[in-house]
Amino acid sequence: MKPRRKPSVARKPDCFPAENVVENWDAQHLVGCAEFDEYRFVNCDFSGADLSHKRFADCLFERCNLSSAGLAGTALQNVAFEECKLLGLQFTACRDMLFGVHFDQCQMRYVSFAGRKMPDTRFVRCTLDEADLVDCDLSNAVFQDCSLAGAVFQNTVLLGADFTSATGFTIDPERNQLLNARFTLPGLLGVVAKYGLVVE
Repeated sequence: MKPRRKPSVARKPDCFPAENVVENWDAQHLVGCAEFDEYRFVNCDFSGADLSHKRFADCLFERCNLSSAGLAGTALQNVAFEECKLLGLQFTACRDMLFGVHFDQCQMRYVSFAGRKMPDTRFVRCTLDEADLVDCDLSNAVFQDCSLAGAVFQNTVLLGADFTSATGFTIDPERNQLLNARFTLPGLLGVVAKYGLVVE
């Protein structure tokens, strides 16, 4: 019996038809449209917008504000966010099918990924302070130069995850799966903090 092949990570979307590159849109531009394939949204303000039950596939949000937008039943299928404000977003409410996201230089305080399966996800230079990562599968995820102050890890699968350049995190090794997760020596303080150890 052949071993199961590890599914490949979808390539971050970077090619869009010219007519699908839109700038300075607000929520009104989305009314009446349920599906967006290969769209690049630039400098758009969707803060507080109701994006429920819409589908975004192979899309890029660049310098957009989606803070507190409604994501109930929203499909995010290989969607990238660059330099975006995503404060308080409830990604846990998104549709499960083909869920795939990329984050680069995003403000993500108070977001929730609770219960999401999102192995291999990359977070690059993001602020994830107070994020809810409870019951999340973040196997082999990368937190490159990310702030995780106050982020909640509980029953979180972090097998092979990379925290070598992340800061501010506190992770209880008895309540999370950390096999092969990567840390620097200073970063280990966030893992052994509960034991009251002194590392010199």
